Amino acid sequence: VGLQRALEMTPSAIVEAITTSGLRGRGGAAFPTGIKWRTVLNTQATQKYVVCNADEGDSGTFSDRMIMEDDPYTLIEGMIIAGLAVGATQGYLYLRFEYPDAWQVLNEAISTAYAAGVLGASVLGSGRHFDLEVRLGAGAYICGEETSLLESLEGRRGQIRFKPPLPAIAGLFGQPTAINNVISLATVPVILARGAEFYRDFGVGRSRGTLPIQLAGNLARGGLVEKAFGVRLDELLYEYGGGSASGRPLRTVQAGGPLGSYLPAAHFDTLVDYEAFAARGAMLGHGGLVAFDDTVNMASMARYAFEFCALESCGKCTPCRIGSTRGVEVIDRLLAAHHKTRELTLLNDLCETLQHGSLCALGGLTPLPVQSALRYFPEDFGLPPSAAPARGA
Repeated sequence: VGLQRALEMTPSAIVEAITTSGLRGRGGAAFPTGIKWRTVLNTQATQKYVVCNADEGDSGTFSDRMIMEDDPYTLIEGMIIAGLAVGATQGYLYLRFEYPDAWQVLNEAISTAYAAGVLGASVLGSGRHFDLEVRLGAGAYICGEETSLLESLEGRRGQIRFKPPLPAIAGLFGQPTAINNVISLATVPVILARGAEFYRDFGVGRSRGTLPIQLAGNLARGGLVEKAFGVRLDELLYEYGGGSASGRPLRTVQAGGPLGSYLPAAHFDTLVDYEAFAARGAMLGHGGLVAFDDTVNMASMARYAFEFCALESCGKCTPCRIGSTRGVEVIDRLLAAHHKTRELTLLNDLCETLQHGSLCALGGLTPLPVQSALRYFPEDFGLPPSAAPARGA
């Protein structure tokens, strides 16, 4: 129904409906989808593209995989509508290498869609053209970043591009490109079918609609629950997740993937809302929650954040490439030192350099888990509470 209605609308009207709905990117940055599409629509070019970022690499996330394996036609429909909205005739679905079942299901669904006349030279007999194919990633976490993904799609090593220009203006093969996450695109048909106001009426503040929240880590009931924005974190962890699987008290939860902040139990009253998370120095990201009980060593978790960044860095910028390795060394010295002030000062300076000097969010977000671990759990570093950084508390 959503696609049929889109075929009856002008591109500008489709974009306006998405804008009115309040849909924001579900891949992490939460950028308004309507603004992105409007930019692509208004950029003049002979060829435009729609790209679906299905490189779901964050820890504790699996909502994209469930959509692709269990309801691929919703995603295909959303990509076609996006093409109609921005004037694109070609779509690419960039799929995570580690999802072989999704690869098979998506390709079969696309073949069926072509046979049914939903894809191809005349979408549902409308004379509107849209082609779609799946491209497989090569297992690089950095390709979840949109410009690195575009480099990979073009057949090159996945490395960050300088911005500007934004992909909406000069993206795939230098042409205007709408890049959206799986959940973002799979939400589009509902908005077109039920109306922008229907979707907008869910949620709180600027966080409109619903979010598939993935519960993982030390929880009695891991899984996925889709709720309107505004549900409390403790409701998700205890009422839906059942508390810890170990039976011990939950000490912290990490949201936003391996580079997200750690929220202590005192902040479990936080609403699932992009702005509410940001106010506490955290990010909601892709909606994955990873819970830890009171046996977790937060100094080890902070060290792991640097290790992860060092392993997954594309190497293009010095702060991320070198700073992540230095971070592991500084934490090791901090834990071993009898006089910790010097190493703590160095660690905070290093985090500031990563945050402000990195080309992309991989290096820029690595300080979040490190600094939140220091802020809320200084005892794990052998530090008194007063020694922890105060920002974002």
